[in-house]
Amino acid sequence: MTAKDLDPALHQSTPAPAPKQGHQFVERMFSGFGHRSELPRVGGQRAPEEPYRPVRQRQAAEARYILQTQPPSPRVGAESPASDVMTDLTRVAAVTIRSVATVEQAHQAMIAYGVRALFVVDDAKAVLGVITSTDVLGERPVRMAQQRGLRHVEVLVRDVMTPADRLESMDYGEVLQARVGDIVETLKRAGRQHALVIEAASHDTGAPTYAVRGIFSLTQIARQLGLAPQAEHDVARTFAEIEAAIGA
Repeated sequence: MTAKDLDPALHQSTPAPAPKQGHQFVERMFSGFGHRSELPRVGGQRAPEEPYRPVRQRQAAEARYILQTQPPSPRVGAESPASDVMTDLTRVAAVTIRSVATVEQAHQAMIAYGVRALFVVDDAKAVLGVITSTDVLGERPVRMAQQRGLRHVEVLVRDVMTPADRLESMDYGEVLQARVGDIVETLKRAGRQHALVIEAASHDTGAPTYAVRGIFSLTQIARQLGLAPQAEHDVARTFAEIEAAIGA
């Protein structure tokens, strides 16, 4: 929907009295149309320039409604640009969780958002690590509970996540030159389901700071290659299916 053109004549007004000292500001809109007096405020916000008007509504009557569906992820091949299978966090919001959450809460978050990995962050949104569905549903929580004498529901995200200093990452500039097959081979050699894509965020002295631009997910790559989802995620099997698909 585009904005309706405004008539300049409707916005001409007599200059308002000068504001009191300490509260001066000048507002200019639509260069060449002159100054405009400050509109009255309602509840701390500026009142609308025109009265609000109800939008015309209709009922289905003899028609029927259908829900709009999202287009499927684009099919890719081994030679497709790697960026085609990267989850770009400038377009898709990252799903996060705190390190003190329980593994059960992490599992429920994954189900709710339809993802297999969560970013573990602190109060400042700095990435502390990543927790995957394998971390949550595998043997690690069980082993951790046995070692510490805990109940399974008491195991925390920080106990089983992969810390940030152990995460593999790729430079965004290099990713832009890579192919899907290159990413699959990288994940396979690292033995990982996920890899971060980073770009420099600070040039200050001291420890470098990087922004997480995106993330690669083995599951997402398999989906975009057209492979059927597995009832139970098996990393080795997923790699085998992907290799068979891109080798065809």
